[in-house]
Amino acid sequence: MNEGRPYDAIVIGGGPAGSTAAAVLAEKGRRVVVLEREKFPRYHVGESLLPYCYFTLKRLGVLERMKASHFPKKLSVQFASTAGNVSAPFYFFQHFDHEASTTWQVVRSEFDRMLLDNAREKGAEVIQPIAAKELIRSNGAVTGVSAVSEETGERRDFHAPMTIDATGRDAFAVARNGWKLRDPRLSKIAIWTYYKGALRDPGLDEGATTIAHIPEKGWFWYIPLPDDTVSVGVVAERDYLYRDGRDLRTIFEREVKNNAWVEGHLAPGEPTERYWVTGEFSYRSRHCAADGLVLAGDAFSFLDPVFSSGLFLALRGGELAADAVDAALDAGDVSAARFSAYGAEVCRNIEAMRKLVYAFYDPGFSFKSLLSEYPGLRGDLTDCLIGNVERDFGPLFEAASKFAEVPEPLAHGQPFVTDGVIA
Repeated sequence: MNEGRPYDAIVIGGGPAGSTAAAVLAEKGRRVVVLEREKFPRYHVGESLLPYCYFTLKRLGVLERMKASHFPKKLSVQFASTAGNVSAPFYFFQHFDHEASTTWQVVRSEFDRMLLDNAREKGAEVIQPIAAKELIRSNGAVTGVSAVSEETGERRDFHAPMTIDATGRDAFAVARNGWKLRDPRLSKIAIWTYYKGALRDPGLDEGATTIAHIPEKGWFWYIPLPDDTVSVGVVAERDYLYRDGRDLRTIFEREVKNNAWVEGHLAPGEPTERYWVTGEFSYRSRHCAADGLVLAGDAFSFLDPVFSSGLFLALRGGELAADAVDAALDAGDVSAARFSAYGAEVCRNIEAMRKLVYAFYDPGFSFKSLLSEYPGLRGDLTDCLIGNVERDFGPLFEAASKFAEVPEPLAHGQPFVTDGVIA
């Protein structure tokens, strides 16, 4: 049983999507509990913010903390060819005359803890470490979560009219319902580590994200972090990276030699961490919601990280989910159908980025060729790169389709509204 006033919402997962949703709901006066499996701080990859993260961070009330942090300021994104030639940087401030054009490269252990602490300060109850084990149902609708303390093994049941699944790539509800649908054209893997003492570009480019190409349409990310550290990883098809074996360090060092810019920048540095690997990046849930349940952030969908969209989509998705849940509670209707508009908006945001990702991986596409033929579309392209995705990109992708295959929107991602029992 819940203690005191009943919960209005349960949030499973205290990462960026979950802590955002909890903070927004708590600020609206809702009684919210966050169930987080791990103790914070905890490690997580995915360190780069897009400028449009600013607006969610402002709503959350954490901008001053961000400005006072030691996180490097990110003013641009740039692209490096295999030969080491670097594109003219996409400086956000040249396109977007707003404070948001300065964003950050974050240490996720610190950033995620800041967001979770913020949710707690706004009134959300945070319990950790506790692992959700199953959804509680009544007449086919989700009415709570059964969880187990990671420290004591105690089982606790939490009840609320709404549950938000923000469990990241663990995708709690998706895994239990068989809703995960992978994007077969984006089945990449990533191998990454961290370096100290590696080079940083001077001046305005010191905090830039660099995307550095390797053969077979693979790429490196190079993200400057505090304390003379860079996050650096290689992304490509599994068969390409594993062609000579599966030793992660050997693969990583081999691919470093395939990009002169990366090789030169890493030369004075030393790896300071283990080598990590993850795969099968891109997927989307068949459904965004069911009766009493809504999915947010990576628990709903994950997109290949080439344009650093992960944190933006998590923050914005958590915000949209909270607003949709609040409206459903006000209406006294937590049925899946209430979340049709939520699912449609989140999918539209993802689709804009997804089209750009598809173009990036197409052998016939390059930003240079696109902008040489259509210089007037540089602003549209930059809008997509900074996260201004709630707009019409028809002209941009019509032009891109002359160089690359641009996918149709995926048909799935709407609420589960047919009769049936969910797991």
